Amino acid sequence: MIRLGLFALFSLVCLGSVSAANDAPIRALLIDGQNNHNWKGTTPVLKSILEQTGRFKVDVVTAPPDETEGFDPPFRAYDVVVSNYNGKPWPEETQRKFEEYLAAGGGFVCVHAANNAFPEWPAYNEMIGLGGWGGRTEKDGPYLRLRDGKIVRDESPGRGGSHGKQHAFVVEHINTDHPIIAGLPAKWMHVADELYDRLRGPAKNITVLATAYSDPATGGTGEHEPLLFALDYGKGRVFHTALGHSVEAMKCAGFVTTLQRGAEWAATGQVTLKPPTTFPSAEATQSIE
Repeated sequence: MIRLGLFALFSLVCLGSVSAANDAPIRALLIDGQNNHNWKGTTPVLKSILEQTGRFKVDVVTAPPDETEGFDPPFRAYDVVVSNYNGKPWPEETQRKFEEYLAAGGGFVCVHAANNAFPEWPAYNEMIGLGGWGGRTEKDGPYLRLRDGKIVRDESPGRGGSHGKQHAFVVEHINTDHPIIAGLPAKWMHVADELYDRLRGPAKNITVLATAYSDPATGGTGEHEPLLFALDYGKGRVFHTALGHSVEAMKCAGFVTTLQRGAEWAATGQVTLKPPTTFPSAEATQSIE
């Protein structure tokens, strides 16, 4: 594993973004407060990853620890909403406002366990495309499988969401023309993380950007599982990354780069952040300190 200092890595990742930084910053709202993962540790990392580009201004809103009554973030004041939330359902009125925000052209970034959230909220499941846990099964939609280089729908019955033990694995880009992925290496080694598998959902208006092989030797499925997605929801855009279980996983330079570019695309429909000069190879990880 190659490790770079925080400033050095962000300097490499953000090269070419100076002109973007001269524009008005992208207003991002990062939501946390309930999660079965370490949101208190990962939220500052997510905020730093975005703000270090010079492209984003990030505000954090934290849901109450036990209830969500009265939880009403001002979605329309922001260009993109980033979810680090996996907890109790939001109030129906808040759900409606979020649906309207995204359908009208807002941006949304779903990070890792945020795709476990809200199994009973149909619009949310359509926004994220695929999700896991929360009682999700074939009733919620198909699996997506890589067959002969193409993504196909698999309607087989079964659970929605699982993973083997944490380990480093190769992420393979399968849609290299998409702005989020364009110019990045075809394959890169991600640091030890949960490799989500058996995700299922409506899978509407979805473009799978990357997969990783879920090795049975680590408790996986033997399938190339989809892990990075771009979706349309009305006039809005969604970037969904199933990576990022922990602080260490979020320090992977591949995670950093795809999150930055995915969030910019979700907010604006374009990617001005240029590919970094240094990036994980297919054989070696690269992390920040």
